[in-house]
Amino acid sequence: MAKSSVALRSAPRSSSPASRLKAVEAKNPAERRATATPTLTTAPTAMTEVELEVIWKTYKRTRDENLRNTLIEHHMPLVRSIAERVLQTLPKSIELDDLSSAGTFGLMDAINGFDLSRGIKFKTYCTTRIRGSILDELRSQDWVPRLVRLKAHRLDRAVRQLEGELGRSPNHAEIAQVLGITLEELQAHQTEANAKTIFSLSEKWDDGDEEKEMEKVEILADRKSVDPVDTIQQRDALEMITGSLTKKERLIILMYYYEGLTMREIGEIMELTESRVCQIHSNVMARLKAQLDRTQSAS
Repeated sequence: MAKSSVALRSAPRSSSPASRLKAVEAKNPAERRATATPTLTTAPTAMTEVELEVIWKTYKRTRDENLRNTLIEHHMPLVRSIAERVLQTLPKSIELDDLSSAGTFGLMDAINGFDLSRGIKFKTYCTTRIRGSILDELRSQDWVPRLVRLKAHRLDRAVRQLEGELGRSPNHAEIAQVLGITLEELQAHQTEANAKTIFSLSEKWDDGDEEKEMEKVEILADRKSVDPVDTIQQRDALEMITGSLTKKERLIILMYYYEGLTMREIGEIMELTESRVCQIHSNVMARLKAQLDRTQSAS
């Protein structure tokens, strides 16, 4: 997820919300429009409900950016709290700062769209907007289509419902009946629901020891890969074995031991009888055995 930041330049920390409000109200409209956008640096200054209400009313009347950012500062702990709750259900590769940044944009939209005349608390109104902004950002980073996710959740709910009612794992016919679909459609749903999750190999491996942190890419092994040492040893052995053979003898050894062909198949390829292939193979084996015995005796 791309990291976002909210550029907010705040008034000096020594000034209280009330003094900042007076400074804003003392400005003429031209000065208010020329005011630079504040930057969020430290924890917001605590303010009373009366001060907050006055700031809200003044901001809605003047749309002053200093007051908007004062409201953002005041509600940033709420953004952080919502981001922390969402993070508990997500993989470890997701960072809290990313969620907080996305939630901040939801808070800004909520401040701009909040209607004081409706008589509802801003916290109630903005909580949904903040959470929605975070979820929208997560969906934009999800490579699996949202419709596929919905089908998977619907299928999972049906299975859990049937398990509770039947006391056992339901079969395909029972699941299809609950969902109101055919067995072919159920099979398609299950195939889509098996979409794989992408994990980051740069994610830290959690082994409880912070001093020896390693990324997953450093410890994951490809167990299907061929050991390069074994490959080199096999190549050297092959060159030693076939180095003293004729072209015909070398082809028979390679096709029999490396290609897995039978004597009959080798004879058909080389236009030889099966007995002739067997004879050449036996002669080669006898010579190689004698060569190996001489090598062992010399050592």
